[in-house]
Amino acid sequence: MALLIGIPAGYLAISAEQSRSSGRDKEAESSVTGLRDSWPSKMKRRVFEVPIPARSREVAYFETSNWKSSRLYVRFTTTGAGLDTFLDDIGTSRSELAPGDITVADRDAATVDWTFPAHRDWAGTTHRQDRPRPTRDITVDLTDPAAPRVYVVSTATP
Repeated sequence: MALLIGIPAGYLAISAEQSRSSGRDKEAESSVTGLRDSWPSKMKRRVFEVPIPARSREVAYFETSNWKSSRLYVRFTTTGAGLDTFLDDIGTSRSELAPGDITVADRDAATVDWTFPAHRDWAGTTHRQDRPRPTRDITVDLTDPAAPRVYVVSTATP
């Protein structure tokens, strides 16, 4: 009889602790301001449609959300081939990158403290999609063609 009561009670206690830990993790993540130096979860990458190429480095992200929209800010450095893969995966190509165009809005750049100095080789595009799919503003630093740095602001609106 003790096993019939003890085992379910043990599972209940373990489940409650896991739930509490999960809540603490989410609370800690949401209280972070500015970019986090890590990869966004696979779920975030899928929801915001930001397929970061394998072997990318210096990956950082930040997410904001309010009643009007949610945004995922992502920065990463990849290879030339990685850039082509990324652009292809989201449905665009390098030919759509307009030289000198910085498509990340000033307000968005200020949110994550991104700067786009004039002496760099910038190119950008905005990839619009029908709702509810996200719109992505993509700006790429092509100063070092072997290691382009990609800045993405993916905006989802209901």
